[in-house]
Amino acid sequence: MDPADKHVRPPGTPALRPRDAATLILYRKSASGIEVVMGERHGKHKFMPNQWVFPGGRVDPTDWRVRGANDIQPHVKGHLMKAASEARAHAIAAAAIRETYEEAGLILGQRDPEPGRSAPKNWKPFFETGFAPDFDALEYVARAVTPPYRPRRFNARFFMADAERLANDRIESDGELLDIHWVGIDDAVQKPIPRITGVVLRYLEDMLENPRPKSPEVRMPLSIYMHGKHTSTDE
Repeated sequence: MDPADKHVRPPGTPALRPRDAATLILYRKSASGIEVVMGERHGKHKFMPNQWVFPGGRVDPTDWRVRGANDIQPHVKGHLMKAASEARAHAIAAAAIRETYEEAGLILGQRDPEPGRSAPKNWKPFFETGFAPDFDALEYVARAVTPPYRPRRFNARFFMADAERLANDRIESDGELLDIHWVGIDDAVQKPIPRITGVVLRYLEDMLENPRPKSPEVRMPLSIYMHGKHTSTDE
């Protein structure tokens, strides 16, 4: 860690409390292997500038009360609730789907079972497509907490979903992520990516090759910063 790094918390200032965030790894299998949706963060971003990442972002207050076309799978909810209430788990899962729509234009949704019902403000564009969030499509991958020396910190949950569950297939960037497109995993790890992104890509590969039992009792990866170093454990 370089204390002169502008992306490091200034000395003498307290560490920030991590904010809930969610990331969605959309994957598909091609003749050349597994591909995922990724894009490059703008160089002006204070958090991970010029880094290639998956769609995602922090939880919004509207995520707590948005309805879905279905429910989160029990084992996925169980993993989330190891470090969150049931309501908070819902908000985290919702954020992954909303951020993916906002940043990539991709709809992880099923036909809205209550099309006449109103939707929270930040969700109106999503529901105007005629779809509601497809929570059942989410699989849990890992949790990672940003190190305390960073000026912005997140308690991020990583989900994955098969591209076959998407309601559309046209990627449309809102400018948050540049050059967003499908990337092969072997190509992805050669790009400038955050350390955790490389770690999670390998988790994804392993989970697809060796599917876990759908049980909340299965211990899942947790990346944290302890005693001056990045630590991979599970929970």
